[in-house]
Amino acid sequence: MRDFSELSEREVLALAIGAEEEDFRIYMDLAERLREEFPASSQMFTEMAEEETEHRHKLLELYRGKFGEHIPLIRRHDVRGFLNRKPIWQLPRPSIEDVRILAESMETETKRFYRLAASRATDVSIRKLLGDLAEAEQAHEMRADAIVTKNLSADVRHGEDVHARQLFLLQYIQPGLVGLMDGSVSTLAPIFAAAFSTHSTHAAFLVGAAAALGAGISMGFAEALSDDGSLTGRGTPYVRGLVTGAMTTLGGLGHTIPFLIPHFRTAMIVAVLVVAVELGIISWVRWRFMDTSPIRATLQVALGGALVFATGILIGAG
Repeated sequence: MRDFSELSEREVLALAIGAEEEDFRIYMDLAERLREEFPASSQMFTEMAEEETEHRHKLLELYRGKFGEHIPLIRRHDVRGFLNRKPIWQLPRPSIEDVRILAESMETETKRFYRLAASRATDVSIRKLLGDLAEAEQAHEMRADAIVTKNLSADVRHGEDVHARQLFLLQYIQPGLVGLMDGSVSTLAPIFAAAFSTHSTHAAFLVGAAAALGAGISMGFAEALSDDGSLTGRGTPYVRGLVTGAMTTLGGLGHTIPFLIPHFRTAMIVAVLVVAVELGIISWVRWRFMDTSPIRATLQVALGGALVFATGILIGAG
């Protein structure tokens, strides 16, 4: 790699041309990714890509006038300290807000880099060229803001934000909550039944660990195989299954781990406290994301947990 200050005027211009082409392709990738679910934002990035094309054409005209037709292949990752962005296809599925932040940062970071590079350049022509590019990025950033205003009115932005929240609920919160509820509630009966029937913390821990892991595997497969998300919009079944399985296991292990304490009474007290915390978390999630009133969410979860807990005690004590 070479330092930016070591590049000639020709190489700097070639680097700028390549950077603008890369930004064009990033915006087109974003537009394609958003086309189905967020058409207004997709159109915004399509127009921003067209702005990058116009910017690149101006740089090409300047380059041809000074250096001819051949443009050396100089990429961002060939120059030390230059901006290097991860390809969109390597990123996990971003939220609409993540995409907007990425778009805003692209122009801002490029503008700042050009200005910093111009301040450190010793060659007058390079300094002038970098300054011109910084001003061009400033103008481009202003045009990008205009495109955002044109395509993303307050109503459209609000609608897309609501849709993004609904997708987040369907793809992560809902399967995670299902898993946490199943792991925290369904494993109560076998764990406490084993504890009260044997009065052995070791036996209770083994039963709890087996129940938690078994339930996690079962719930994960059940969620992954329930539907592929093509009609419901619930996202990738494997991710959904992984979320459900992990939260189920976590919910079951939460009140199982206290039985590692060798003293039975102490382990039982800690386990009961953990169950109360788990049920409180479930109630909070239902209130926060599922539009359930706090009192109703608490009563529903507490009632279910109490019934399963009582079942385990009755069976174990019998």
